[in-house]
Amino acid sequence: MGNKKQAIGYRRWVIGIFIFLCLLSIAHITFAQEKKSASKEPTVITSEILTADNKAKTALFEKSVVARKGEMTLFADKMLVYYSEEKGSSNIKRIDAEGNVKLIKGERVVTSKFATYFAEPEEKIIFTGEPKATEGENVVTGTKMIYFMKDDRSIVENSKVLLIERKSGGDKAQKEKLP
Repeated sequence: MGNKKQAIGYRRWVIGIFIFLCLLSIAHITFAQEKKSASKEPTVITSEILTADNKAKTALFEKSVVARKGEMTLFADKMLVYYSEEKGSSNIKRIDAEGNVKLIKGERVVTSKFATYFAEPEEKIIFTGEPKATEGENVVTGTKMIYFMKDDRSIVENSKVLLIERKSGGDKAQKEKLP
């Protein structure tokens, strides 16, 4: 009788592991598809004035410029977009933004005077001209910020950080002052 219970327990364990592995592979496929589709999301840019130069493969957007891609929105007074044409479609290679630059992604907001977006080899944005990043009440400033979009990581030169520490027990946040 004990062997029979052990065999049933072993079968349940094997079936459980099998189901777990199936769910894990489905989650991996779903994540890979979401990641692939996120990179194929269209970029929509609006402005009051557009000057296109097809020979130079540039487009200059001026006045109230807004660029949206997925959950990210970039604002600026002016954006110069460099693109390439491949198989009947245009691909953005680089964007130079200047004047009242603001990037919003979720709760994260980055402001600066200038920003340069690079699509390749690694999708990133470089902020210069008094860059400042906020998320909630936390603030990071520096002289240059590089945001690697796919990895969701940043490098900040000459950084100064203001972190809001939360008291245990769910009390309100308490600000830590920087020197």
